[in-house]
Amino acid sequence: MTSTPPTNRPRLFAVLAAGLALSGCISVFPKVKPVQLYRFSQAAPPPASPVAPTLTIGKGPFTFPSDVSGDRLLTVTGSQAAFIADARWVQPAALMFDEAVDAAFDQPGSPRLGARGESLGARASLRLQVRRFETDYDQGPAAAPTVTVAVNAVLIRSADSRLAAEKLFEVRAPAEGNRVAAIVAAYNQSVAQATGQSRDWTAATAAGLQP
Repeated sequence: MTSTPPTNRPRLFAVLAAGLALSGCISVFPKVKPVQLYRFSQAAPPPASPVAPTLTIGKGPFTFPSDVSGDRLLTVTGSQAAFIADARWVQPAALMFDEAVDAAFDQPGSPRLGARGESLGARASLRLQVRRFETDYDQGPAAAPTVTVAVNAVLIRSADSRLAAEKLFEVRAPAEGNRVAAIVAAYNQSVAQATGQSRDWTAATAAGLQP
């Protein structure tokens, strides 16, 4: 059995004291508030008037505002913009919106939406430009906000690659409360309506074009 030499004990006690002091400041597993993940629904109402099942629409370029194309939820209060803390989309918003468009065209009675870059006799190609995708605190920071989704739909005629029609769809859905879950529900409603309206307009407009 060995013992610590008396001359080394003061140094040993100093090291132990420093270690105990640091243990109160550093944690191997720091307490971090978990980030809540959300997704919006991809469901959309079926078209009001079914179209010919042979009608095919090409999928053209798709643009999304760069500040909201990722997984953050943007809020706007007057001239100030901020992201909701501790809340994220489970995937980038641009990707989920693109999937929502595909799901809208998968509904019964809808025209076929070809893959991006695929023609296969498409009568026209659809280009979507998302202009706004945000949570607006238009009644003040303490009130329930309104979710705004604005989509500009552009149809390009396949026969001559010229503009056939263009229309802006803007949907505003009030959240039922100033809570993240209520805001996400408003996004569900806005996305479903915006993609559904864009799809129905595309179907009706393309059906009237010459093959």
